[in-house]
Amino acid sequence: MENFDRKQLKYTKDSFLISDHSINDLIKKHKTPFYVYSEKILENNFTSFLKETKKNKQDALICFALKSNNNLDVLKTLAKLGSGADIVSGGELKQALKAGIKADKIVFSGVGKTDNEIELGIKKGIYSFNVESIEELKRISEIAVRLKKNARVAFRFNPKVHVKTHKHISTGYKTHKFGILEKDILLAVANKKLWQNIKLVGLSVHIGSQLTCLKATAKAIQSACLCAKKINWPLEFIDVGGGLGVNYKKETGAPDIKTYIKLVNDTILKHYGKIRVVYEPGRRISASCGFFISKVIRTKQSEDCHFVIVDGGMNDFVRPSLYDAYHEIFASRKSPKTIKTDIVGPICETADCFGTNRELPKLTEKDFIIIADTGAYGHTMSSSYNMRSKPSEYFLSK
Repeated sequence: MENFDRKQLKYTKDSFLISDHSINDLIKKHKTPFYVYSEKILENNFTSFLKETKKNKQDALICFALKSNNNLDVLKTLAKLGSGADIVSGGELKQALKAGIKADKIVFSGVGKTDNEIELGIKKGIYSFNVESIEELKRISEIAVRLKKNARVAFRFNPKVHVKTHKHISTGYKTHKFGILEKDILLAVANKKLWQNIKLVGLSVHIGSQLTCLKATAKAIQSACLCAKKINWPLEFIDVGGGLGVNYKKETGAPDIKTYIKLVNDTILKHYGKIRVVYEPGRRISASCGFFISKVIRTKQSEDCHFVIVDGGMNDFVRPSLYDAYHEIFASRKSPKTIKTDIVGPICETADCFGTNRELPKLTEKDFIIIADTGAYGHTMSSSYNMRSKPSEYFLSK
């Protein structure tokens, strides 16, 4: 999504194209609402990220965050490009392996790993458990001893920083459930009883999602580096997490990948030295490759309010309702004349709205809408609320 690139979207005389695929043709074949993912955009996003790590001469492992998008075709494409996986459940671990992502490229985060999930991770030989509490560290050790295997772990460090993002997706302060404070990490390292059948291989930090200002990111990574030095242990990697924001609208001002990777590299070299860097991008890789397609059911006029009611609802795509998130909305056809439009769904909630006062052509029941940048936290957060079926997904291959 560098510089708000929309080159893969275009109107023809009788169709709307995404990466040269006609959405009008898909509408004729498949029931709406549904998601589509562009392989071309997905590949461009991943290779751009990888290229910048190589420019900075980093030994980097990019672990795509499955919580943002767990579509099998998406994951298979990323696996072929060399991606690892950042997972937060046993289900995501199985999906990553099914897609062809190697176990030794998988990091397992999350505060509530169950015994079964820990056991599965150990048996599969994952790259690292990102440990979120001392109690979890003890449990991993006990399970590893029982299995007569060794487990690789990294502390998830809580740097106690405030970030500029929505309160529901901020994760790096002491009042949040995530991560361990430095003093507790240092005490754990010194406690020899905790280290049966487990090996400390890294330090991880993740402070939130949709980050558009890098000041807090730099501060968090610096704090992680200083903590890593105090550990005084030969670590294999520092995991800088994910969360890099995207430009959902032009004025968002999300940092470009070049700036972000350079900042990460410079900060680690200055405050720790040469070491492998693990990244956990999700949104930045998959958001702009995804589009949510929904058909117009009917229109409604309420004095000066013009509503377009579509067949997709907040159960299908919840970000606008949950986070008051902005997403660009395209109509299925272009017109020089537009009208201020509220795009709403059929769910019995006032929050079931995808956009207000959007300048769109006067739509009819023959038309449909395309909501952009829904490849992250779209389908993965969908539900069957109001007993509605979950939307289908389609992969637009090159």
